[in-house]
Amino acid sequence: MAIGLSRRLVALALGALLVAVACSPSAGSSVTSGGVVTLHALFQQQAGYSNDEVNAMTAAFEAANPNIKVQTEFVAYEALHDKIVTDQVGGSGIYDTVLMDTIWPAEFANAGIVRDLTDELPAAFKSGVFTSAFAGGEYQNHFYGVPWLNDTEFLFYNKAMLAKAGFTAPPTTWAELVTQAKALKAQGIVQYPFVGQWAQSELVVCDWTTMAAGMGGASFFDAQGKPTFNGGGPLAALQLMVQMKQDGLANPASLGYGSDDVRNVLIAGQAAFGTDWTYVYAASNDPAQSKVVGQLGIAPAPGGATNGGESLAITRSTKYPAESLKYLLFLASQAQQEKYTENALPMWKASFDSPALTTTDPALWAAAKVAFDEMVSRPAVPYYTALSNALQVGLQKALTGELTPQAALDGVAAQVPTLEKQ
Repeated sequence: MAIGLSRRLVALALGALLVAVACSPSAGSSVTSGGVVTLHALFQQQAGYSNDEVNAMTAAFEAANPNIKVQTEFVAYEALHDKIVTDQVGGSGIYDTVLMDTIWPAEFANAGIVRDLTDELPAAFKSGVFTSAFAGGEYQNHFYGVPWLNDTEFLFYNKAMLAKAGFTAPPTTWAELVTQAKALKAQGIVQYPFVGQWAQSELVVCDWTTMAAGMGGASFFDAQGKPTFNGGGPLAALQLMVQMKQDGLANPASLGYGSDDVRNVLIAGQAAFGTDWTYVYAASNDPAQSKVVGQLGIAPAPGGATNGGESLAITRSTKYPAESLKYLLFLASQAQQEKYTENALPMWKASFDSPALTTTDPALWAAAKVAFDEMVSRPAVPYYTALSNALQVGLQKALTGELTPQAALDGVAAQVPTLEKQ
């Protein structure tokens, strides 16, 4: 969950940044000391690529560019958003590049925190990368980040459990998943067939969005900006989540679970189904931590899934925009991404046609090729952090039975005019 600062603080950051950029003679230039530039790059811990993999990519970049050094820093996702905003207040932050979640471009662009890279991205990116990868840095047809991590939720399923219940293939709709889950429970194969990321965090919004995509479509606002998430697919998805919990199909502990918790339940062989991110698949086949090596299947989530991509952005306060862009393009290059595919798959379409890569694990690559074309985005609004926080509370109230799904979502929709002003 991104714990957002107030809109007032973001507005102060915008004003200070504009003054600093306008008045500083070094802004937008590449001032070096002793011929060597040192960049400061802020990343999220285990955002697809591991810390060691990011540092290995960085070392390769430094070897190819001896006049540029990079100091990397990694923080938990929960701290990343506010650390970026706080750093940029006053226009003199220490970070030159930052990892930007797909839900932040609108806020960061409006606040002047990150640079517009629309005219600086090479043509190869625009033609060679999955369109979904660009959503991680796009706002109002402008790109504020270099596409880097293309990730989404997948449906993980226990092949042995399904076979024992007489099923030969995983579900392709949520209705079919419920049918299979009921059979698994009735036969005593598993107490709680499904496990979800339903803790009061950004992850419950992701799971809800994924289910909405397959339950009529993840529509959040109409063309006039009026909330639609209290009807259609989003309402049907929340009703399904509540019903699965009431019927004992979803593990009640899901209400406190994040992605690592779901991973642990799946690889312990304690659930037949779960929605989680790409990295879970590698963990499931690691004998050191998994009890279901070779048994956990992976498939596209029914009807589409949440876009969990992230991009690499350049701050407005950097003195080294050219060197920063060079570094980010190196990290995002096809050559670099194809070196590290254990925890994240490349965002390059051509990579999925490479036998040298895809034959290592055909099921994973096949599922991702479909999923990367079906991803759905959460709302691109400047007040997303405030909206998400309200949705998290509303979703939890429905899941705990405090409110009906309709009342919970209606309550959040009624808050939108106020959230826009925060």
